[in-house]
Amino acid sequence: MNQNLLNLAVKFYDAGWGLFLPVLRLSPRLKEGYAARRLESSLPWADLWIQAASGGEAYLAWSIIRELAPGRPVRVLVTTNTRQGMDILEKAAAEISAGPSGITLLLGWCPFDKPGIMEKAVSQVNPKLVVLLETEIWPGLLHALKRRRRPAWIINGRITGKSLARYKKGRIFLDLLRPEGVLAVSQADAARFAELFGKEVVSEMPNIKFDRLPAAQRPKNDPGLSRLIPPDGGFLVLGSVREQEEIQIENLIRRIHARRPDAVIALFPRHMHRLGHWENALSRMGAKWDFRSKLQSSARAGQIILWDTFGELTDAYALADAVFVGGSLAPLGGQNFLEPMACGNRPVIGPSWDNFFWVGEALFRQGLVLRENNWQAAADRLVDELRIPPAREEIQKQAEQYIAARRGGTRRACRVIENYLSRGFIRKAS
Repeated sequence: MNQNLLNLAVKFYDAGWGLFLPVLRLSPRLKEGYAARRLESSLPWADLWIQAASGGEAYLAWSIIRELAPGRPVRVLVTTNTRQGMDILEKAAAEISAGPSGITLLLGWCPFDKPGIMEKAVSQVNPKLVVLLETEIWPGLLHALKRRRRPAWIINGRITGKSLARYKKGRIFLDLLRPEGVLAVSQADAARFAELFGKEVVSEMPNIKFDRLPAAQRPKNDPGLSRLIPPDGGFLVLGSVREQEEIQIENLIRRIHARRPDAVIALFPRHMHRLGHWENALSRMGAKWDFRSKLQSSARAGQIILWDTFGELTDAYALADAVFVGGSLAPLGGQNFLEPMACGNRPVIGPSWDNFFWVGEALFRQGLVLRENNWQAAADRLVDELRIPPAREEIQKQAEQYIAARRGGTRRACRVIENYLSRGFIRKAS
């Protein structure tokens, strides 16, 4: 009976996607590659298919592929939903192709989850294994995999309480679509996945993000950013600012400049399509500002640098005197505050950090991350940090100890993948 209900639900889901697809052509984040997402061109076959939703998941996929040791030539397809994800994966492909790994890395846009499209996608790729990173629970894809008896694993799995409540509304169907296994990044995440899929398929792993955090220092091979920073005056980085908190960030900038008018502020929007908003907002505020791409010499005291160049946030963290990490002033769950911490900063965040509960409260107790309840308190804390820059070497030492004790997730994930790739033979390109 449940199977009949599932089949009926899939038909409605497919019809709903059919009505919704034309609207998605207008989405700033989805219009690129729209035809490919509809599968108007074929996906390549691959032994392993990894779905990496956006930039963060693309870095996870890169870490996995870098450490993967299948013992024989394999084809790996990685799909993503965003331009940021694709940019990162293109860098990964350049690295992999230059090495002797035996891995052929193929890239593509993730197809829309319309069951009819996903049936076609799974047929074309015909993978030995599909890896879904973090919270990629797509009913259309999971249904197509079940029909073709292709295994799926959720790796580096995390799921918030809010997401769990939403998914539980379709629990009767998700139980029939459940993956072969889930590797969750914390005990709490494992318990939530167990509510959806059953505890027998869920186990824990260290978060791969800990493996990606080096013992960072100020760049020895200067990437050219230090020339943009005046030797006098503080350098403040506002990293991964989200759309929903933009008004609060405007107020935060005003409050900081009222007390530290000499501070140079680097503003990194989380999504590049928000650059237009910030161009208008900074001009409306009467701020001295320029795009990073147009800045050829040292910034003026009090200047705001609107960062329109991708891939330089970590280098900026390494040069910063103070750091704020966005996604935390609005109820969005926060963005990655571990990177600036590993660079020797004490990042300031707002009250929302649900996405990073897995790191534990010890970071706050040790003073490695500074959490404030609102933008006013965050601004005041940042001014304090600019006045007395952190003891970078001591923070790095504590951060390294914290991170080292939590590494090993990449190897744990690779063992699962290698087990599936070792079954039978790896196909040769025709």
